[in-house]
Amino acid sequence: MQNYTLLEPGASAIAFENEGAGGDIVIVCEHASRLVPEKLGDLGLDAATLESHIAWDPGAFELSRHLSASLDAALCYQRFSRLVYDCNRPPEAGSAIAEKSELFDIPGNKNISEAERRARINEIYLPFSEGLSEVLSFRKASGRQTVLVTVHSFTPIYFGKKREVEIGLLHDSDSRLADAMLSEFARRDQRYVVMRNQPYGPEDGVTHTLLEHGIANGIPNVMIEVRNDLLSSAQQRTSVATYLSALIEKGVSAVRAEQDS
Repeated sequence: MQNYTLLEPGASAIAFENEGAGGDIVIVCEHASRLVPEKLGDLGLDAATLESHIAWDPGAFELSRHLSASLDAALCYQRFSRLVYDCNRPPEAGSAIAEKSELFDIPGNKNISEAERRARINEIYLPFSEGLSEVLSFRKASGRQTVLVTVHSFTPIYFGKKREVEIGLLHDSDSRLADAMLSEFARRDQRYVVMRNQPYGPEDGVTHTLLEHGIANGIPNVMIEVRNDLLSSAQQRTSVATYLSALIEKGVSAVRAEQDS
């Protein structure tokens, strides 16, 4: 097979902030960036498309940083666009290197060679997945409890249809944390429209990180989706982060209490 290298020497697909955090939570933001490696150019897309939601989750990284600070949580994020490789998808998934996203064709992802595909897996997905695994393994070896929270944003209009949900709390087979957060939501002011497994659910293939790093390790986990028009300004992001921090804290406390009972 022809040798092919995607990233420049020293470049990494994974990055961390607040690694020494004292809290139990590890926040993951798989779609934090719209950066495309220089070798791939613009993937055949114009600048506006590369800034749109198909390339990343607008506002999700800033929200993750807010949550990391308020919860004293470690933050792990992907440094390249999900159009290069979607780290919330396993290598066997066709959507891991999407040839089309919503209404947009991705020319740079069509008819790529097996060497190019393998480079994206080896240089993007595997370092990200293995890096997150190392963090979780280190915490376990250190006797620390861990809760996994992944953070995403979604577009208000999808295939021409308006989405009413504002915040989605997603889970796969382990619903403990989502259940507890939804129970807490029912007890407090409901300024946002919060729903379970919306606008996506396990059937859409979006729970890979939860399955691979949460459920496989017996770690309480939840995926948070926030409609990106609620993350447009710093004030909005602060408001959403404050609201979510309270739900997460109460949810984690409820799950811990149940574990200890």
